[in-house]
Amino acid sequence: MDRPHTGKWFEELTVGLVIPHALRRTITEADNVAFTTQTMNPAWLHLDFDYATNETEFGQPLVNSMLTLSLLVGLSVHETTLGTTVANLGFGEISFPAPVFHGDTIRAETEVMAARESGSRPNQGIVTFEHRAYQQADTLVCQATRSALMHRRPA
Repeated sequence: MDRPHTGKWFEELTVGLVIPHALRRTITEADNVAFTTQTMNPAWLHLDFDYATNETEFGQPLVNSMLTLSLLVGLSVHETTLGTTVANLGFGEISFPAPVFHGDTIRAETEVMAARESGSRPNQGIVTFEHRAYQQADTLVCQATRSALMHRRPA
């Protein structure tokens, strides 16, 4: 069965292409607590409001950085890889240059950094993406490089 796709084929992912993503997401305290506890992270900085407010330099709980990373990649899927990817191959450099707090609204963009044909799979290619997340004041809060094995456009 053919499934609809909104992602781009390998041939459409040219180096330098920047894709602003349509979806945005406001992160709630419930999102942060659920993600942090489901991943077995006991960090007080994310879960203990009193501690985070009174004992840290931030004066409030921080959103778990792994939630920020997951959200960044998820926000990028519709316009990059939905229905056109074979596999996520891995992540390169990941950075969190500014904190994310409850109530921040995250937007994302993706830039194609590299693209090459697969040497062993003639109908596929490997693309390296740089995903960037910004909060509502346009402060960069996460940057991640990811490689994916992509389908070529069907003949």
